[in-house]
This record gives sequence, C-alpha cells and structure tokens, in this order.
Amino acid sequence: MNSDSVQTSSVTAVAAEPAALRRAVPVWLFAVFFVILFLGMVYFDSYGGWFDPHVYTPFTDRKELEVWQPLPIGDDLYALGKIVYNKPTCVTCHQADGNGTPGQFPPLVGSDWVKEPEPGRMIRIVLNGLNGPITVNGKQFNGTMVPWKETLTDREIAAVLTYVRQNKEWGHKFPGVKPEQVAAIRNKIASRSQAFTPDELQKISAAE
Repeated sequence: MNSDSVQTSSVTAVAAEPAALRRAVPVWLFAVFFVILFLGMVYFDSYGGWFDPHVYTPFTDRKELEVWQPLPIGDDLYALGKIVYNKPTCVTCHQADGNGTPGQFPPLVGSDWVKEPEPGRMIRIVLNGLNGPITVNGKQFNGTMVPWKETLTDREIAAVLTYVRQNKEWGHKFPGVKPEQVAAIRNKIASRSQAFTPDELQKISAAE
C-alpha cells in the first residue's frame, strides 16, 4: 500500500467520525416553560390545600373548609353560634376577635349591649338591623348593621347570641339565648320592616 492510499484512508476515517452539534435553545421555549411553571404555581396555591389531605376544591385551606361545613344539629347552641358567627355574617364587621372596626362597626367585647341580663335588644338588632350613631365602650360608631331575619333561623340567631354572650375568650359570662326568645320577638315585630335606631332601642326594655 502506497502513502497516497494511507493518507486517503485516514482522511475518510476522520470525516466519518460523528461530530456533536451545539445549537442555541429557542428563546420562546424558555418563555413557554416559565408560563407553564407560573400557571402550575397559581393552580397549586388556589386548589392544592398545601398538601393537606382534608382540603379539596373549591376550598383553599383548612380554615375555609371548617367555616363552610354543615351546621351541627345537636343541642350545643354555643358550638353552632361559633360557626354562624365565623361565616360571612358577624365576623365580616365585628372581626374574629369581637373588637369591631374603629369608627364603623362597634366591638362586641365588653359592650354594654351584650352585657344586658335580658337579650331583647340584641335580638331586635340581629333580626331587623341597626342604623344610626351609637356609643359603645365610650367610643362613637356610625355604621349600618344589615338585618338577618330572612337569612338566619330562630335557632341560629339564638346560637350566635349565645356564643357572643358566653365567649370566655372575650371575658363574657352572660346568660345564653333560647330559640323561643327569638321566636317571640320575631312575632312581636313581624310587621316592622325598617332597622332599629339606638335611641329607639334605649326606650324598649331588654326584657320585652
């Protein structure tokens, strides 16, 4: 074999050896990846329940799940009242700690209205709502409380008032409220459609 043949064979061998290609990754592929990652994070944040096996769609966390559980049917009015209070009813304005919203929604903690031996005025407020300036714990408030007579049953109103009046975390140890008391006042003011005013309620005995 001559030198020309050897040189030709070497060139052929070198040419036949595979070579790695390094191509630039398209910029749009990065954009698609980050969009998919972002959507996955949003979905997990909204519906994942943060790995809690008890939380499922449409709930996003355990607290929200507990709030929307069916109401108990037992005789424990306090337990029922706690659930009713923490639904989007009382807690929205009076807050979870019962301290209300400054200047707008009065506190329930330590309120003279809550401390009354008889719940007649409080029942009227929950049934028909309250409108007008009111002084609670020495501070002025001028919000409007919506009526709940079409939304809550007598038992639910009695339960939530019992929860407020007997909440030990708020320092309350006042008599509870019975559904029969709510029903009696509901019948008494059945023809009334407008909200009560604080001045008007002051003229009504809490025992009535």
